[in-house]
Order: sequence, then structure tokens, then C-alpha cells
Amino acid sequence: MRVAVLSDIHANLRALEAILAQAGAVDALWHLGDVVGYGPDPDAVVARLDALGAVGVRGNHDLAATGDEVIRDFNADARAAMEWTRRTIAPATLAWLAALPERRTVDGFSLVHGSPRDPTWEYILTEEVAAANIALLSTQLGFFGHTHLPIAYLQAAGSPGASGMATLEPGPGSSLVLDDRRGLLNPGSVGQPRDGDPRASAVILDLAARTVTWLRAEYDIAATQRAMQAARLPARGISRLSAGF
Repeated sequence: MRVAVLSDIHANLRALEAILAQAGAVDALWHLGDVVGYGPDPDAVVARLDALGAVGVRGNHDLAATGDEVIRDFNADARAAMEWTRRTIAPATLAWLAALPERRTVDGFSLVHGSPRDPTWEYILTEEVAAANIALLSTQLGFFGHTHLPIAYLQAAGSPGASGMATLEPGPGSSLVLDDRRGLLNPGSVGQPRDGDPRASAVILDLAARTVTWLRAEYDIAATQRAMQAARLPARGISRLSAGF
């Protein structure tokens, strides 16, 4: 069984279509939240995921899109883009986003947006934070997003705290064999990468082979930027797509 695991699509339909094409035939599609926000295509992205039977969790931008006051904690650009999203999205999109749970377990894997400890907000950026969250996993392995960075934190079985931790910073095509270690894996961002590579990022989980492989896909960034400009979305969110930051 091959599963495409996506995160932080951020209403970028062209990036989503590109990474789906790169992934090829899959048996399931999991997403880790922040389906909307920043980008120009919230309705189209949600419709595409819904048509593909994607299952997943909500991110902080998805929560904000439903009208939650979490928007008060956004920076000025994120807030402006979210206000546009709220004005723009169709009722069906709103209902789909509102139905997303904050965490989910699928086929023995935990799915969250931020972290097991705080599924909406916490950023996992260090081995110490990763170790604290791995200790809370009810499964051996989990997927998370939110940071927009492809990465894997792995911990040898029985190792307390941050001892026995290893960090993998995968490049395109990097594969990880899933052994007896516990860990948290991030596929990177589809719609707004922040690791210096502007290409859409995701992973393929092969349940039979017990491997995870990171993918990158080029897409028409300029066309997405033009759509964002036409919608009068914030300039910084437009320019950063080209740089991958």
C-alpha cells in the first residue's frame, strides 16, 4: 500500500497538482493540515482533496478559516490572507474544514499538524522538543507539519529524553527504512516550502516495504503568484514562493 502524505498545501492548487503527479498512483492520501491560508485557491484545493478521499487533520490556518479567534495570533500578512480566505471560501469548503479533527490515527500512524503535545500550534524544531513529543505518541511513528521543513526525528527504542535521538534532513529522493525506532516525520510543505527549495514537497509511505521517501515537484510558481496578485494577497507571501523561504 502506497500512501502520499502531504502538509501545508496552503491553497496552492498548482503545487498540489504537481506533487500528486510526482507521487503517481497511490492507495491513500493523508494530509497534515493547513490546507488553506496564504494561497489563492482554497475552494479548488479542498474540492480536489475531497474528490480524492483524502483524510487528515486541521492546522491553525484551517481552524482560523472556520471563524475561530485564533486569527488574533497571526502575524499581519497571515491575518490579511486569512481574512481574504474567510471572505472567499464557499460554504462547502467551510464545512469540510470545520469537520477536520485536531489529531488522527490511521493504519498505526499518528497524524497531527503541530505536535502530539499541541496539535495546533507547537513547532517541532529541535531534538529536545521532538523527544518530548515522541514520548507522548500512542503509536511508534507519527507525521507532523507546521514547520514547512522536510525532516525526520528518530529515537532508539527505550532511550529516555533526547538521548538516542537522530535527525535526518532528507533531500529529494531520500528514503528512510522504518525499523524499530520511534519517531516523528515531516513531509515538508506542498504550497509554501521554507527550506530554501521552492519546489512542492511531500512523502510517499510504502507500508509493505516499510519505507518513507521524500519527493519534490516543480510547478508554475509565477502563475500562482499572478493569481495571488489578482486577489491582492500580501506581497511577502507572494515573493517568498520563489525563494522557498
